[in-house]
Amino acid sequence: MKKTIFEGAATALITPFDKNGKIDYKKFAELVEFQIAEGINALVVCGTTGEASTLTDDEHKDAIEFVVKQVNGRVPVIAGTGSNDTDYAIWLTQHACEVGADAVLVVTPYYNKATQKGLIKMYTAIADASTKPVIIYNVPSRTGVGIEPSTYLALADHPNIVAIKEANGNISKIAETIALVGDKLDVYSGNDDQIVPILALGGKGVISVLSNPMPKATVEICDRFFKGDVKGSCALQLQLLPFINALFSEVNPIPAKCAMAHMGYTENVLRSPLYPMEEDHEAALVQKMKELGLI
Repeated sequence: MKKTIFEGAATALITPFDKNGKIDYKKFAELVEFQIAEGINALVVCGTTGEASTLTDDEHKDAIEFVVKQVNGRVPVIAGTGSNDTDYAIWLTQHACEVGADAVLVVTPYYNKATQKGLIKMYTAIADASTKPVIIYNVPSRTGVGIEPSTYLALADHPNIVAIKEANGNISKIAETIALVGDKLDVYSGNDDQIVPILALGGKGVISVLSNPMPKATVEICDRFFKGDVKGSCALQLQLLPFINALFSEVNPIPAKCAMAHMGYTENVLRSPLYPMEEDHEAALVQKMKELGLI
C-alpha cells in the first residue's frame, strides 16, 4: 500500500483577494493559521475553490510557494497543478515539487474532453515528471469528462499516483472504483454532502469547501467516523447539510468566498467571469452562518 497523504479533512482554500483583485497575502497567512489552529489535517492551494483557472502563472506559482512556507511542515500542503494542457500541468507540477509541496492535485483536462486513453497518457506523463505523490481529481460536472473505474485501474500501479479526489456525485460509481482500486489508491470525497457515505465505502476523508469556514467541524465528521462513532458522524453531517447546501447555492467558490469575507478573511472579490452572490442567496447563507455562530 502506498503512503497515505492525509486522513480526515483537507481544506480546498479560497485565494483571498484585496479590493483591487490582487492576492492578499496578509489575509492568506491569517487563513492558513486559522485552519491549522482549528485542527485541519491538510491544505490544498490553487484548486477550484482557489480560483486557479484565473490566476496568472506567477500568481499560481507564488501562491503555492507562499502556502508551503507559511505552513512550514505543520500539515501536508497539496498544490493544484492540473490543466487541459499536459505540458503546462507538468510545468506547474514540477514547480510545486521544487518549492516543497507534499503532493499535487491534478484535475481532468477541461474543455478538450479527452478519451479514457488520453487520460491515462496524460496522468502517466504528469506522474512520471513528478517527484511528489499525485492525486487524481475527477469532477465531470465542471470539466466535461469523467474517469471510468477501469481507467483508475490502469493508473493504479504507477508509484507516484496515490489517491483520488472523487467528485462525480455517483455513489455507485465510487463504490465500483473502490472495489477495483481501494487497495492501491486512497479515495477522498470531493463533495461535502457525501463525506460519510464515502468514508463508509473505505474513503480516507474529504477535500472540502465546507472546511474553509468550518475546519474543526469538518475534521470532526471524519474523526467521529474513524473512532467508530458512525451515528455521531452522520448526525454532524446531516446537521451541517443546510449550510453545505447554502455554500453550493451558486457555483463554487462564489458562496465560499462570500462566507469567508463575512468572517474577515478576504474581500468578497472574485475573478471575472465569476460574480458575487445574488442578494437572496447571500442572505440565506448569512442566516445559516449566524445560526452556526460563525458570525
